[in-house]
Amino acid sequence: MTEPLLVDRTDAVVTLTLNRPTAMNALDVALKEALRDALAELEADRSCRAVVLAGAGGSFSAGQDLREHVQVLESPDANPLDTVRAHYNPIAARLANLPKPVVAAVRGMAAGAGASLAFLADFRIGGPKTRFLMAFAGVGLAADTGASWTLPRLVGHAKAVELLMLAEPVAAEEASRLGLLTRLLDDDEQVLPTAQELAARLAAGPTVAYGAIKRQLSIADAGTLADALAAEAQAQSICGGTADHRAATLAFVNKQKPVFEGR
Repeated sequence: MTEPLLVDRTDAVVTLTLNRPTAMNALDVALKEALRDALAELEADRSCRAVVLAGAGGSFSAGQDLREHVQVLESPDANPLDTVRAHYNPIAARLANLPKPVVAAVRGMAAGAGASLAFLADFRIGGPKTRFLMAFAGVGLAADTGASWTLPRLVGHAKAVELLMLAEPVAAEEASRLGLLTRLLDDDEQVLPTAQELAARLAAGPTVAYGAIKRQLSIADAGTLADALAAEAQAQSICGGTADHRAATLAFVNKQKPVFEGR
């Protein structure tokens, strides 16, 4: 049986590949559970210092597997949207709060929850065929997998309303202009290698500080200046006690290049 999620390790970088290419990597229960559980393991894995999220074949992810969803809708005993609490919410929380950088390699279409997954990454690399589609309203649903939180932060409230309600595809150049992509490449074949190269660079950096930066920004986005200042004080207290901070400061004084060990 083909594994729904491929997990590959290269040094301190872990690449998670959604592996249902014949279904455009649509998210069925097996894939959602595999992704949820893999992220939980990586959160506690200190040997992993950066994560790449990718899709097999020519698509990133078409979002929820609607063929499976139809079966759930026809089941008299099931709550058809239980998957939000059981799968999508835990996945979104893990991705957003993962204390290490996440890079999404967005080749081809990223639709619905698939687009939401990409938006939860810290960096998104795309190519000419990259497309985003907030497809939820097209099937009579509201946003999930954190899109109501990430989209306004990426593109602003008014544009988020437009993308979610009109459910029109966003091509690569427009996605780059809006800030949905961190980097737009000229070659789709280079999307994954470039994402992995960026992840390797991040994996060689101050991992504890990166995690603290993610927490700071999350708090500051929703809080007051006082909240942000408190978060900064806490973060600097944690980072200031790391071996990376001490070694990098000494390297700077001695005009040497710092070597970070992620601790």
